[in-house]
Amino acid sequence: MNYQVVSFNYKKCDLEIREQISFQDDDSIRVYLNLLTGFDFILEAFVVNTCNRIEIIAATKDNFSTYHTIIGILCKETGVDFAVLESSVLNLEDEEAIKHIFSVVSSLDSLVIGEAQITGQVKDAFRLSYENNTAGKELNRVISYAVKCAAEVRNATNISQNPISIASVAVAQAKADMNGSLTGMTGIVVGSGEMGRLAAKHLLRADADVLLLSRTKANAEKLAQELNSENVNVVDLEKLHRLLNRYRLLFSATSSPDIVISNAMIEYKEADRLWFDMAIPRDIEEPAEANIKLYRIDDLQEISTNNHAMREEQALQASEVVLRYTNEFFLWLQTLTIEPLIKGIRLSIKDVIETEVQRSIDKGYLPEQFSDNAKRMITQVFDKYLHIPTKNLRDMAKENDGQVAVNAFKKVFEINTDDSDLTQYKKNAHKPSPEMMARFKGEKE
Repeated sequence: MNYQVVSFNYKKCDLEIREQISFQDDDSIRVYLNLLTGFDFILEAFVVNTCNRIEIIAATKDNFSTYHTIIGILCKETGVDFAVLESSVLNLEDEEAIKHIFSVVSSLDSLVIGEAQITGQVKDAFRLSYENNTAGKELNRVISYAVKCAAEVRNATNISQNPISIASVAVAQAKADMNGSLTGMTGIVVGSGEMGRLAAKHLLRADADVLLLSRTKANAEKLAQELNSENVNVVDLEKLHRLLNRYRLLFSATSSPDIVISNAMIEYKEADRLWFDMAIPRDIEEPAEANIKLYRIDDLQEISTNNHAMREEQALQASEVVLRYTNEFFLWLQTLTIEPLIKGIRLSIKDVIETEVQRSIDKGYLPEQFSDNAKRMITQVFDKYLHIPTKNLRDMAKENDGQVAVNAFKKVFEINTDDSDLTQYKKNAHKPSPEMMARFKGEKE
């Protein structure tokens, strides 16, 4: 069994390509996952679909075939040329794939290092596939370890102190562009999802008023209640045309597949306006008016450079944590194969004892009434003899090259553990956290 990550992220894949291959809703992700896992060489898969990345994580029997299947289905579903996708993709296998996943969940691969959203986004992505029966124990092991790794990164470094998100970077940039202060200004926030929530929170902290608009007004009203501020007002989306021509600040982050703010809605104004499009696909058509300054997701990468520099030392320390967890993960998987092997050896010995004792009885070498004692004595001899080899085998399994010894023992004793249920041998094997189990059952966190 192998692990694979096929990643289209902000580092290598342009915004235009990410827009074209971005999944519009959970149903489209489910359809894609069903197509992938319909191939027998793809055991499990899930999709991380955010503003900055589209990543397909898979447990496979054949990474080469899986890679071409992932790209091929994306081509068919989106119409993007195969060569274009290949030039924009990062393909990672086994150790590199696991290291990448741990880095992503720990927010070391984010546009803004240390941002707090990505861990929850990856867990939600896995949950969606788990409930769709397209992800299970193989990838759950990865996610469980990744979440533990992210927790240690947060605890061992200062990388997540004063958490930074794309929305906070946008508000900070707005403050810088507005001569260092947003006090008394009004910011229009279109979208009531996580990005809209963060934008509104940071605007309030900057002493700005907030107008919330959403395609579903009830969601905007719920967010306003959560923000619990007299400086927040909910407005019907139908009034967006009037508002964006009245106020100077606009932050848009909807999940709409279509343009939300078109040039047809824009009227000429002498005052400069500052807009932030934080959506994938983009919400705002490229403005024709010269006095509208527009920042998009990828524009914020350069802005976040200073944040990255400030956290460089913590990121280096965090990378060491990720590397250690990656090594520990594969050693842990390696040790899981030991107990089924040892049990297989002992079962083989038991079969031999049963056969040879019965043969001795049949040939008159052993009275039948002594058979139980004979079996017990022979079993004790074998237990005594196997004690040291068993201990050594367990110790070797904890070493980096231990799999060589494990495979050799399998071959020598002709033991096949491929179909073994490894969970019965390791207390912590494939055991979701209570929080994750609650999410799977739809319970409130």
